[in-house]
Amino acid sequence: MNDINTEIHNALEVIQNGGIILYPTDTIWGIGCDATNVEAVKKIYALKQREESKSMIVLMNGEKMMYNVFKDIPEVAWQILDLSEKPTTLILDNPRNIALNLISNDKSLGVRIVKEPFCFKLMERMKKPLVSSSANISGMFSPKSFKEIGPEIINGVDYVVNLHHEKICDKPSTIIKLTLDNQVKIIRK
Repeated sequence: MNDINTEIHNALEVIQNGGIILYPTDTIWGIGCDATNVEAVKKIYALKQREESKSMIVLMNGEKMMYNVFKDIPEVAWQILDLSEKPTTLILDNPRNIALNLISNDKSLGVRIVKEPFCFKLMERMKKPLVSSSANISGMFSPKSFKEIGPEIINGVDYVVNLHHEKICDKPSTIIKLTLDNQVKIIRK
């Protein structure tokens, strides 16, 4: 098992070269890339056999990154994040500075602020948000642990992060959609 700094270094190198990685998040294993790189995002859609109209979640490491992607963030977003006891994905309106093929048809983007050390430190080094899509072919079940991830995914990414292979994650994040006119809709509890 490598140490976290070695893994961050290896993953960063792949991401900066436009590659895609398989990595542990604060919820389930994810397939990720630089969220500002349209071509890298296309590779994830292709690997997952997913239509580009189905957007993917983007991870961020704090307020500064959030404000770089969203000019206006409803106050209620911060309240929800402060009160959340488990990882929470917010779908917010009008993202910018992000790969266009991540933005859904209604001009929104799902984002989650993560504190998980690997993701957090990787984004600190990238200085960019990180795409996070479940490590499965679109429409198949989401793996709860590394050993449930199919070989087509493991062989299809450019790098597999060698951390937390034994961790079981059976809870995806809560998903809440917030609009600029302060409508709140729970998509997944």
